[in-house]
Amino acid sequence: MKNYLWLFRINFFISAFTFGGGYVVIPMIRKYFVQKRHLFNEKELLNMVAVAQSAPGAIAVNLTSLAGYKTAGMAGAVISCIAAVLPPMIIIAIISTCYSIFRDNAVISAILKGMEAGMAALIIDVVWDMGRLVIKDKNPLSIFMVFAVFTASAVININVIMVIVCSLIFYWSISCFHNKKRIENVG
Repeated sequence: MKNYLWLFRINFFISAFTFGGGYVVIPMIRKYFVQKRHLFNEKELLNMVAVAQSAPGAIAVNLTSLAGYKTAGMAGAVISCIAAVLPPMIIIAIISTCYSIFRDNAVISAILKGMEAGMAALIIDVVWDMGRLVIKDKNPLSIFMVFAVFTASAVININVIMVIVCSLIFYWSISCFHNKKRIENVG
C-alpha cells in the first residue's frame, strides 16, 4: 500500500509541476525513479521513453504508466495513469471557469512565458542525456539513426509519421539482413 501511495503522490506531483510537453516528464521520472529510488536503470528508462513515444496518447501519461507498471505491475500502471491525468483535468476545469480572467491577465501571461523558457532548457537537457546514452552504447547504427532522424525531422522538415515509417522499414530490413547472415553462418 505504501508503494502505491508513493506512486500516486510522485506521479501527481510530476504531472502538476511539469509544463511544456511530455518530454519534460523524462528528467523528473529519471530523478525520482532512477536516481533516488533505483527502481530501474537509465537504459530501461530510455527503452520506456521509446515505447511511450511510439504508443498512441500523451507521452507523459504513457511514460508514467510504464514507470508505474515497472514499479508495481498493472495496479501501479493504473495508479500512475490516474495520477498523471488528474492535475491537468483539475487545472483545465479551473481555467475554463475563469477563462476571461486568465486570458486578459498580464501577470499570468508573463509567468507562462517564463515557464516556456524553463521547459525549453529541460527538453535540451533530456535530448543531451539521451543522445549521450546512445553514443555511449557505441552502436554505429543507433548513432546514425539519431542524426538521420533529427536531420529528416528538424532540418529537412519531413513529416514525423514518414520518418517513423521509414525508420521502422530500415530497422526491419537491417534485422532481416542480420538474421539471414546468422542462418548462413550456422548452415
